[in-house]
Amino acid sequence: MVDLETARQIALSFPGSEEKPHFGIPSFRTNNRIFATLWVNHNRMMLKLPLIHQSVFNAFDPTVFYPVPNKFGHHGATFVELDKVRREMLEDALNLAYQAVVKKK
Repeated sequence: MVDLETARQIALSFPGSEEKPHFGIPSFRTNNRIFATLWVNHNRMMLKLPLIHQSVFNAFDPTVFYPVPNKFGHHGATFVELDKVRREMLEDALNLAYQAVVKKK
């Protein structure tokens, strides 16, 4: 229930975040580290979540939050279906992804 522009605005609302292209899709970074990408053609985002948070969001609703189906998914890469997620949940998940990248600095 979040449109692409709203998802973009939320991702850019974090201190020091910026949007840069990444293999043809928008990525959101801080300190040049990606915390999310926007899959415009699929109306979804990918968030880099710590594994514990990935499992919590996935347990809530695996049709909204689910691991990317490859090796990156085993390391926290998580898809979020924008047409199904509530804004508040996306904000929380993006904040966790952003904080995880900030802490790695």
